[in-house]
Amino acid sequence: MISQDVRWEQRFENFSRACILLSEIKDYAPQDTPAIIREGFIQRFEVTFELSWKTLRDYLEYLGHDVQPSPRPVIKEAFAAKIIANGQIFINMLEARNEMSHRYDEETFSKVFLAIKSEYSPALEELRIYLESCRK
Repeated sequence: MISQDVRWEQRFENFSRACILLSEIKDYAPQDTPAIIREGFIQRFEVTFELSWKTLRDYLEYLGHDVQPSPRPVIKEAFAAKIIANGQIFINMLEARNEMSHRYDEETFSKVFLAIKSEYSPALEELRIYLESCRK
């Protein structure tokens, strides 16, 4: 079995790479971006979000916290532990990810694309920087 310190750091590596790919969204304007590219960014967001909460879970376990293995409790615990500054943005990300798995329309795509660009990507990058500073 992988020890918790190695596990969170391994998952962090994947999360960090996903953040870098997602950060490319800053170069795109919603109105000028073809639908296929917007869909790609939404997929990148979904992957990055999944890695974010799973990395948080592993890091919290490494710190000795007992957390349930699902996103909402992990987000709440990370906020309480002051690992993430704005828990509501992460809850909004969770809801956006869930919404995208049930809806497939232009209005929802545009709304989520804008949220990724303006709120979610910066929050994920902030988490990446924080966790990078916690590495050995």
